[in-house]
Amino acid sequence: MQTTIEETAVAQKTRELCEAVLAQPEIRDAFKRMDAFMADSQARAQYDSVMSKGQALHDKQHQDQPLTQQEIAAFEQERDALVSNPVARGFLEAQEELQAVHKSINKYVTKTLELGSLPTEADLEEHGSCGSGCGCGHSH
Repeated sequence: MQTTIEETAVAQKTRELCEAVLAQPEIRDAFKRMDAFMADSQARAQYDSVMSKGQALHDKQHQDQPLTQQEIAAFEQERDALVSNPVARGFLEAQEELQAVHKSINKYVTKTLELGSLPTEADLEEHGSCGSGCGCGHSH
């Protein structure tokens, strides 16, 4: 029965964390920018086109096919136009901000479970080992 009580306490604290995250003005603003992007069919089409062309170039490279200067220039021009669109740029920035929050929370919780205690700032630094089996190439 103790496990159930602990799980309930953890679930409650997790909900509180989620509420705190959602209450942050920066997070609310990020969601507003994402909503604005979703409501803008031109920005979405521009984004989809850039992502599709980027993936096609990536696939071509991984098949050891050379990319032409024209292909690269066309992609860069389209990508620059996307980033120049304020709605699309807002979406891209919002995605990065939300991913950074996700990464930060995940890192803190993961490190807590690895250590069995609250991590220090030094524990959370980017360099060093990520844990056994992470595949990142750091020495363990």
